[in-house]
Amino acid sequence: MQPIRLVKGFVTVGGWTLLSRVAGFARDILMAAYLGAGPVAEAFLVAFSLPNMFRRFFAEGAFNMAFVPMFAKKYESGDDPEGFARDAYWGMVGVLVLFTLAGMAAMPWLVLAMAAGFADDQRFDLAVVYGTIAFPYILFISLTALLSGMLNAAGRFMATAAAPILLNAVFVAAMPLADWMGWPMGRTLAWAVPVAGVVQLATIWWAVRRAGFRLPFRWPRLTPELKRLAVIAAPAVLAGGVVQINLIVGRQVASFTEGAVAWLSYADRLYQLPLGVVGIAIGVVLLPDLSRRLRAGDAAGGQASFNRGAEFALMLTVPAAVALVLIARPLVEVLFQRGAFGPDDTAATALALAAYGLGLPAFVLHKVLQPLFYAREDTRRPFYYAVVSMVVNAVLAVGLMPLIGFMAAALATTLSAWAMVAQLWWGSRGMGEAAHLDARFRARIWRIVLAAAGMGAALWLAADALAPMLAQGGLRYAALGALVALGIGVYFALGLLIGAFHLSDFRSALRRRRP
Repeated sequence: MQPIRLVKGFVTVGGWTLLSRVAGFARDILMAAYLGAGPVAEAFLVAFSLPNMFRRFFAEGAFNMAFVPMFAKKYESGDDPEGFARDAYWGMVGVLVLFTLAGMAAMPWLVLAMAAGFADDQRFDLAVVYGTIAFPYILFISLTALLSGMLNAAGRFMATAAAPILLNAVFVAAMPLADWMGWPMGRTLAWAVPVAGVVQLATIWWAVRRAGFRLPFRWPRLTPELKRLAVIAAPAVLAGGVVQINLIVGRQVASFTEGAVAWLSYADRLYQLPLGVVGIAIGVVLLPDLSRRLRAGDAAGGQASFNRGAEFALMLTVPAAVALVLIARPLVEVLFQRGAFGPDDTAATALALAAYGLGLPAFVLHKVLQPLFYAREDTRRPFYYAVVSMVVNAVLAVGLMPLIGFMAAALATTLSAWAMVAQLWWGSRGMGEAAHLDARFRARIWRIVLAAAGMGAALWLAADALAPMLAQGGLRYAALGALVALGIGVYFALGLLIGAFHLSDFRSALRRRRP
C-alpha cells in the first residue's frame, strides 16, 4: 500500500500545483500584454528574481532539505517537534530580518550582480526601485517554506500546495487594477510581491495552527539541535547557492541582449508548468517518505518509494519535453503574442523554450535523486556535484555566447542539469537496495519513451495541419486546445496499449482513502 499512498501524495500536491501554474499563466499573459519584453518588464523580472533567488538559500536549500528530515523524526517519535520547530522558526526570523535590511541597502550592487548589462541604462534605475520594494518577500516566503515543511512532514500537503496560487492571484488582481487606476504598472507589480508574501504566510500559519502546532514568540537562541541543523544545512545552502549562480550567469548573458531577460523568463514560465507540477510534488512528498523508510530500516519500502517517484516523474515529463520542443512556437504564439509582445518576441521565446524542454526530464530527475542523499542527512555530496554543474554551466554559457547569443544561457542550463543528474545517479550507486531500479521501472521506462515518441510524431503532423488556424484570431485558442488534447490522447492511448502504465495506477492514486 505504501507506493499507492505515495502516488496519492504526488497527485494531491501536483493537482494544486497545476492550478497554481494555470494562475501563473494568467499572470504571465497579462504581464506580456501590458509590458511585453520592454525595459519595465525586464527590470521587474530581475527585481522579482532577487528575493526568489535568496529564498532558495534559506528555504528550499537549507530547511526543506535539512529541517524536514529532522522534524519528521521528532514528529514520529514524539520528541518535542513543536519546540524544535519554534526554535527554528524564530531563529530564522532573526536572521532574515537582518538579511532583508542588508539586501535592501545593497540593492544597486545586487542588480549589477544579476544583470550587468543594465548598467547606464534606464533598466538599472527601475530594477533598483522595484527590487527595494519587492525584497522583503524573502522574509515572508522563507518563513512560509519552513511552516510548509512542518505540514508536509505531518502528511498535510493540501495547504502548502495551494499557497502559491495566492501569489498569482495577487498579481492577476493587481495588473487590471493598476491599468484602471492609472498606477505605474512596474511599481504596482513590485508592491504586489511583498503583499502576496504576507498573504501566503498568514494562510500557512493558519493551517499550522489547525494542525495543532503552536509557535509563540521566543527570542532566537542557538540550541544544540539548531547547531546540528546548521551543520547539516550548510552544504545544502551552498548547493542552493551554486544553483543560483547558474541562474545569475544565465541572466548576465541575457542582459547584454535587449529583451532577452524577458524572453528567457517567459520561456521559463512555460516549462515550469510540468516541472512545477511534477517536480514540486515529488520534492514535497518523497523526502519525508524516504526519511521515514530509511530510518526504520525498510530498504524495500525505500526502493519502492524511489522507483515510483522516478516512474511518476518520467511518465509525465518525457512527453511534456517532447511537446515543448516540437510545438514551442504555437505555444508561445497563442499564449503570449498580443499587445506589447510581438512576433520577434515569440520567435526568440520559442527557441529558449525548446532548449529548456530538452532538459525537463533532468530537472525533475534531480528532484527524485536528491532525496536519496538528504534523507540520509548527506548534504555534502550534492554540494560537490552542484559545483561541477556550476562550472559546466558557466563555461558553456560564456563560451557559447559569441556563437549563439542569448540562447547560450538556455542551452547551458539544460546541459548542466543533465551533468547534475549524471553525478547524482553515479553517487547513489553505493546506497544499497533503496537506490536501485526495480524490475517494474526497467520494464516501463522504454515503453514511456516509445509512447512519447509516437505522440511527438502525431503532434508534428497535427501542428502542420493546424498552422492556418493557430495564426487566426479566436480560432488559435481552439486549435491549440485541440493540439494539446490530441497529444495527451495519443500518449495515454499508446502508453496503455504497450504497457507504459495501467489504468489501475490512476484509479489507485485518485481513489479516496477509506477512514
